Amino acid sequence: MKQPIERDTVVIRFSGDSGDGMQMTGTLFTDTSAMIGNGVSTFPDYPAEIRAPQGTIAGVSGFQVRFGDRKINTPGDYCDTLVAMNPAALKANAKWLKKGATVVCDVDTFNDRGLDRAGFKTADPFAELDIADYNIIAAPITSMTKETLKEMPLDNKNVVKCKNMFALGICYYLSDMPLDHTIDYCRKKFNKTPDQAEANIMALRAGFNYTSNTHATANTYHVAPAKLPPGRYRTIGGNEATAWGFIAAAEKAGRPLFCGSYPITPATGILEELAKRKDLGVKTLQAEDEIAGICTAIGAAYTGSFAVTTTSGPGLALKSEAIGLAVMAELPLVIVDVQRGGPSTGLPTKTEQSDLMQALWGRNGECPVVVIAAGTPSDCFDYAFTAGKIAMEHMTPVVLLTDGFIANGSEAWKIPAMKDYPPIHPPILSSAPEGGYLPYKRDEERLARTWALPGTPGLEHRIGGLEKDFLKGSASHDPANHQKMVDIRAAKVKRVEEFIPEQTVIGASEGDLLVVGWGGTRGHLLSAVEALQAEGKSVSLSHFNYINPLPKNTARIFGKFKKIVVCELNLGQFANYLRMNFPEFDYLQCNKVEGQPFTVAELAEKFEKILSK
Repeated sequence: MKQPIERDTVVIRFSGDSGDGMQMTGTLFTDTSAMIGNGVSTFPDYPAEIRAPQGTIAGVSGFQVRFGDRKINTPGDYCDTLVAMNPAALKANAKWLKKGATVVCDVDTFNDRGLDRAGFKTADPFAELDIADYNIIAAPITSMTKETLKEMPLDNKNVVKCKNMFALGICYYLSDMPLDHTIDYCRKKFNKTPDQAEANIMALRAGFNYTSNTHATANTYHVAPAKLPPGRYRTIGGNEATAWGFIAAAEKAGRPLFCGSYPITPATGILEELAKRKDLGVKTLQAEDEIAGICTAIGAAYTGSFAVTTTSGPGLALKSEAIGLAVMAELPLVIVDVQRGGPSTGLPTKTEQSDLMQALWGRNGECPVVVIAAGTPSDCFDYAFTAGKIAMEHMTPVVLLTDGFIANGSEAWKIPAMKDYPPIHPPILSSAPEGGYLPYKRDEERLARTWALPGTPGLEHRIGGLEKDFLKGSASHDPANHQKMVDIRAAKVKRVEEFIPEQTVIGASEGDLLVVGWGGTRGHLLSAVEALQAEGKSVSLSHFNYINPLPKNTARIFGKFKKIVVCELNLGQFANYLRMNFPEFDYLQCNKVEGQPFTVAELAEKFEKILSK
């Protein structure tokens, strides 16, 4: 047997019908890679149709994982290995193959019916796709799985379900990885159905042995563990990290956590994760609609809970009036918007960054809120925590923007210690002050009003959506009072800039080109910039997480570069926002609205063209 070829990074893409278990297969592979110490980054790619016809392009589900011997910032542009469980999966993903890549396909599905459903015009899909000279492993995955499990007391449906484990075994052999972690997972997952556990394990081993015994490929590869800072690591997804960040903020603030939400792709995972944590005092409510979800959260905030609500773009539109109520009442609330393609129902399972303007201004009246954005899956923990801290200490709603790419993706995460996170001090009054309680009297540092919990003697006050008296909180229609309240609410949000870090630059602090991005594009922009920096190009990156207010030193950074290009997955919303705030600079744009993240290659090409002009 040949020794595995040492590689610094490898990209594998698992694809098949929604029922083929590709998301689970990719997750198990990722977990094993992380357990042996690799850096990892993943990109689940779900079909937009819930029940697309089997074997069609519309029903293809994908999961891409990149693992390497260092920290991995993106799931990779193109794959070294493609697992295609049917012809449709092959056709949908052939464009993502590197030249000469390995293709593992279930040849049992490559019959006339399968080829026809996938839209192939000939009986040779590999020649039709011009990949016949690639390393094709045409394995009879379905029939081999059936043969392996023929003695197991399972019906045909449950036997066929194990074929993804056969494919996973093939990939473990190709990647020189152990089976132990997946075997342990199967035994824990199916501890009440041991026959199902054993069937999955048998299929896994069969796939591994099949590849070894048939010498299906000339070479295998090995990726060494990453040299990461010491600590305890695990893989974490963006939605999971967001939920945990909220739990951490509630703990630091000493406040119970409440989430009132309506399920919506791709944000539902946050609600699901929080619902698991009753042991930590988390309360969740799956409301009947988006409006009810945020209104229950506002009610919880009024009673003293750290309140959050989660949604995606269409749900944020429905929540807009209630966000205005939270702004008027000046209650702490975090609204998570996991952005997806739009407008209307749009592309429910695809990523986009097109809700920025809605987050900033999508409400009636002068209705300012703090807006921040997470940049990576693990970032979601830190910025969920930060959103909670700002909301509670400044008594204001905060919109936390993530997107489908980082919400569903995952990466290696060093588990932090809670002692390293700052305390959160909500301005809660425990008793009436001398002279009586004035609900809208503010502290000078943050311009925040106090948080009076219902039932506290002497702190009775009015609340609601009508304009408030500048101090008393009673309804007021006085023009001068309205001007003062509009001004102070805007000033309160602006004051947050004193409590956020200054903007940083990755690379030289001055030069020919500054790449600017925000939110979930961070990994791809960083990789493209680092590649050009390695070639000696004068290019730096400034990636924004704080959107409203912007960091105080933003203009100072921009003024040190000859050219600025703003990259985002929309038609230029952040670029236009920067033009409004800093019109003295010229902004080039790099935009993409395809429901897919940037590729590093297209970004690098764009930056090189700008530098050459």
